[in-house]
Amino acid sequence: MQFELRPTLFWDVNVEEVDLSKHRASVIERVATRGRLDEFRAMVKFYGQETVKNTLVNARHLDKRTLSYCSLIFDVPITEFRCYKLAQLNPEHWNY
Repeated sequence: MQFELRPTLFWDVNVEEVDLSKHRASVIERVATRGRLDEFRAMVKFYGQETVKNTLVNARHLDKRTLSYCSLIFDVPITEFRCYKLAQLNPEHWNY
């Protein structure tokens, strides 16, 4: 089973050279933060819900929208995500 990677998601690398098993973490993070809903669903179907959840919970950076979405979808409190904990240690200036 394989799922298609949209070349515009991986503008900085050659899509043909992306190994879906070797580069699993970066693929999951990129699709979660920049992909469409159908790509997210295909990714979860390909890797499995537990793998995607564990990868995203341990991600160093997720934007606020992706963090909230993943927290809701995987039923994990935002405070359990590594990126949230790191953000609390390094507060932003003037968060609008």
